[in-house]
Amino acid sequence: MSSKLLLITPPFTQLNTPYPATAYLKGFLNTKGIATAQADLGIDVIVKLFSKDGLTDLFNRIDGDLSVNNKSLSENAQRIIALREEYLKTIDSVMLFLQGKNPTLSHLICQEDFLPEASRFAQLEELDWAFGTMGTQDKAKHLATLYLEDLSDLIIECVDPHFGFSRYAERLGRSANSFDELYENLQQPYTYIDELLLALLDEQMRLENPQLVCFSVPFPGNLYTAFRSAKYIKEHFPEVKIAMGGGFPNTELRSLSDVRVMEFFDFITLDDGEAPIECLVEHIEGKRDASELKRTFILANGEVTYIDNSGRSDYKQAQVGTPDYVGLPLESYISVIEIVNPMHRMWSDGRWNKLTMAHGCYWGKCTFCDISLDYIKIYEPVAAKLLVDRMEELTEQTGQNGFHFVDEAAPPALMREVALEILRRNLAVTWWTNIRFEKSFTADLCRLLKVSGCIAVSGGLEVASDRLLDLIKKGVTVAQVARVTRNFTEAGIMVHAYLMYGFPTQTAQETIDSLEMVRQMFEVGILQSGFWHQFAMTAHSPVGLYPEKFNVVKESDIVGSFANNDIVHVDKTGTKHEKFSFGLKKSLFNYMHGICFDYPLQDWFEFKVPKTKVPDGYIYNALEEENTFSIKPTAKLVWMGGKPTVLYTTKTKKGRSFELTTFTFHDKKESYSIQTSREQGEWLLSFLEKANIKSNTVTTFLKAKQSYEAIDGLDDFELFWYSKPINTLCEFGLLIL
Repeated sequence: MSSKLLLITPPFTQLNTPYPATAYLKGFLNTKGIATAQADLGIDVIVKLFSKDGLTDLFNRIDGDLSVNNKSLSENAQRIIALREEYLKTIDSVMLFLQGKNPTLSHLICQEDFLPEASRFAQLEELDWAFGTMGTQDKAKHLATLYLEDLSDLIIECVDPHFGFSRYAERLGRSANSFDELYENLQQPYTYIDELLLALLDEQMRLENPQLVCFSVPFPGNLYTAFRSAKYIKEHFPEVKIAMGGGFPNTELRSLSDVRVMEFFDFITLDDGEAPIECLVEHIEGKRDASELKRTFILANGEVTYIDNSGRSDYKQAQVGTPDYVGLPLESYISVIEIVNPMHRMWSDGRWNKLTMAHGCYWGKCTFCDISLDYIKIYEPVAAKLLVDRMEELTEQTGQNGFHFVDEAAPPALMREVALEILRRNLAVTWWTNIRFEKSFTADLCRLLKVSGCIAVSGGLEVASDRLLDLIKKGVTVAQVARVTRNFTEAGIMVHAYLMYGFPTQTAQETIDSLEMVRQMFEVGILQSGFWHQFAMTAHSPVGLYPEKFNVVKESDIVGSFANNDIVHVDKTGTKHEKFSFGLKKSLFNYMHGICFDYPLQDWFEFKVPKTKVPDGYIYNALEEENTFSIKPTAKLVWMGGKPTVLYTTKTKKGRSFELTTFTFHDKKESYSIQTSREQGEWLLSFLEKANIKSNTVTTFLKAKQSYEAIDGLDDFELFWYSKPINTLCEFGLLIL
């Protein structure tokens, strides 16, 4: 059946898992009965390029270009070309290994005389110690990744300077206020990668015969290939209409006015794609006039015209369906390990089903963030039961039970309900997400998340300075972040911190103090991963909208005719932030590997920096300051353990007899016992049944107290609750949420 719609992710996003936008849209279009196909041309190009046939063509192309251009090559390129037979011999088996189809090859790769090695392997000696905890599979993945990166260096030098594994011609899309440079590049002859891409695009077009092709462009690194592909469709399939949407247009193209863009695209949509794409389909079918499209740019009367149509409502999250990955070559994606940062590794290693717990951000206040845009501003959570239904559907559809929740910040209350629902259904899943380090993440909530399959969280510590966190409106303090990261770490959940330097008015002193906070957090073991980003001022953030409030000045007020998001600015009161970049990143690399905590901070910088004003042991002391312990009456009590065996005995002491209850519990690792009076034991047995995770009843602290104190002979619930038997149960799976 010919498809009405073809959804395309152009090269390149990720190698290990599909970018989810087209799967989300296909899932929605299924609910409307609209025939839809989808393609990830990025993985298609990679698989075609990195094969025996692909490399044979590549080496032949380089030979041909060299004989024509008489170009001199670097030593590295000469070495790779000289080893071409070794590359041709190994490439297919390496790709199968990275696709998870040839795991035994890891032993051969790790012997280090199987793969040809060029310049990327020079860094290996420095990294050898980092593989102490990595198994054979991981080390082999890293070596195979270096091998592919060597080939990538050859491609960049010899046939296509724009090439990159997770981005292509990214420079042309970054801060491109003017369309001129990109437009000029699109008039040039095809590069080698263009030829591969367009041959695959042509196959897709002939196979699917679509009436409408929609390109999802999440990043600047997908922009050039989207335009290149659109140009090809215009030339070879002129009757087909073409649309673009996704993260890049949503943030960068909101003030588009350059009519040349519409030579490539008939429609450019903004924000949530479901309603706009449905309107486009109706328009193409002749059921809706162009003036009734939704959040869409078109060319009208020779001008780029934006049609908002705010009267046409968007879809609720419960109505958008389950993402549908059918049509994407899930078996072709490759797991790579580029660097040994544990969180970045999760981005690139393994296949993850992507889902969203909530649309938008429940906090929505951070001053560096694009909080004026709908995709962040409009907050709408999905019901936990529906989310877990979608998880089950996706596991069945893809055969994969790993989930990456791609939220701006997952809401703690919803995370709790999702975890409880996963456990009620007895599902075995793995998941990770992005959070805010807020105090709702108690030790017990973190334990619950862990048991439900949560393996990692990432969150913004940003600038580890209370003054700047307040200016950012982050709603947290450094001490609070420390306590939350401790709770996650002790539960066995890995924590990655997004770190920021260069926020307006930040001083050199604050940068160094922030580094000291981070050093202490790694030293006490409550952070496992981190990454420093330099602050970027964007047009849709409070800093970009009201720069005077943050003491910064925009370099220009001119709005470009193409992309407008990143704003060049001058910080009148802060410091020269770029110079800190290398030292911050180098120190963090070492801290992540558990070394160099005793180095003076000055040692990381080649220029004079101020001494830190953060006291020794600041983070350690923050972890010691526990909040006064009190349980809210509405707190949920949940029992995650099993059913105990119960033994009633009578004990006589000084002529008086006591009836005792002994409970024996078994968890996955050990058995343990507790003892109570008979009356307490009978209440406890009933309580554990009601509080059991599989039970349909909700047991709160207040309900437990009332039911306990209603029994003759049992009066002081708090005295019992803080006694040794209950403390033991709390250690083994009685949670206060």
